[in-house]
Amino acid sequence: MKTMRKISILVAIVFLGMVIGCASQSSNIKEVEPLAPAQIQPQKPFVYTIAPGDQLDIKFFFNPELNETITVRPDGMISLQLIDEIQAGGLEQSELDQKLTDLYSRELRKPVLTVIVRSFTRQRIYVGGEVNTPGLIELSGGLTVLQAVFQSAGFKETAEPAETLVIRKGENDQPIPLRVDLEALMDADGGSDFQLQPDDIVYVPKSAIANAAKFMDEYIGGLLMFRGWSFGVSQNLGIGKLRD
Repeated sequence: MKTMRKISILVAIVFLGMVIGCASQSSNIKEVEPLAPAQIQPQKPFVYTIAPGDQLDIKFFFNPELNETITVRPDGMISLQLIDEIQAGGLEQSELDQKLTDLYSRELRKPVLTVIVRSFTRQRIYVGGEVNTPGLIELSGGLTVLQAVFQSAGFKETAEPAETLVIRKGENDQPIPLRVDLEALMDADGGSDFQLQPDDIVYVPKSAIANAAKFMDEYIGGLLMFRGWSFGVSQNLGIGKLRD
């Protein structure tokens, strides 16, 4: 029994040293080189693509009898006179305009038309991780990463704002992670913020100290509890307390 007690105490002391080391190194997080602005910013300006639920006006300058107001179906398709069904979802407004012009050229002589997005579906983003109110929020014009976090009731005490990630849908729906140093931004220390796009995911990770405290509480605490020890770390920034 005495041997087991000594082993338990030794494990706790070793891990306490690791936690204290994490605390002493926490200031080094700011020294990690942030991504260059060119890497943080989107590679090209955001261009809206037509989505299911959007309402479109199709207007013909010389054939007004073909004018239509239609809603994009859930599968992204629309149905029009003379050309039947066509895929509209995922196309830019100008792309759909050109596609319709080419198709109607088979039926009309030099068709001139325009596509107008009359109403948009609700655009939303998701904010998760160490924020007080994670969940979906509506994307208003010009909403930035930091503003989205504030709309989610701000950071938890366990958050690491310097390592915030924006996960954005890239080509072929591949996720693109973008790191944003919101800690530097809030300190007016040269951080970069940028506008969010529909379907972006903002994720605020847990700090190293918070992760260490969680490990101490859940694992080391469980190891020692059966011996009548209490082991708490979260109340003192990750510094454990032992008492018999």
